[in-house]
Amino acid sequence: MAKVELKQPVVDEIVAKVKDAKAAVLVDYRGLTVEQDTELRKQLREAGVTYKVYKNTMMKRAFEGTDFAQLDQLLDGPSALAISEDDVTAPARIICKFAEKAKALEVKGAVVEGTYYDANAVIDLSKIPSREELLSRLLGSMQSPIANFARVIKQIAEQKAEGGEAAEAPAAEAPAAEAAPEA
Repeated sequence: MAKVELKQPVVDEIVAKVKDAKAAVLVDYRGLTVEQDTELRKQLREAGVTYKVYKNTMMKRAFEGTDFAQLDQLLDGPSALAISEDDVTAPARIICKFAEKAKALEVKGAVVEGTYYDANAVIDLSKIPSREELLSRLLGSMQSPIANFARVIKQIAEQKAEGGEAAEAPAAEAPAAEAAPEA
């Protein structure tokens, strides 16, 4: 009974973290140096991602009845869990980029917005830009035609200004010529 009471707070902690999580990536961290682990944790923390090592049995109990139960099959050997409540690609993006230089870090799999991804799919997922980057690209592509239009209008205005009164004179005469035949 005492062991269960000691383990329950850990299970509750995991449940609380995955409750609102949009993405969770499971990794095998064996072989990372202390410096590498510290750097990985720092990068994840800066991106708002929670990263922690838990016992597999604790994670299995916490995942029961959630989408994250799909990770149960991967809970073998040392496992660390990276959880994000906001940016769905951040854990995968940071971990996969970090794994390129720290070969000991192995991605096991992930659940993103309820969908299970194996290690290869997580690598593909990591190549998707963040939501903010996608929005800035969209905004940039929307602003481009407007900016081009504004430049053209400015050039037309500058050409008229350079032409001086000659450009304005025919425009002034045109309405008078149209008004005469009607009268």
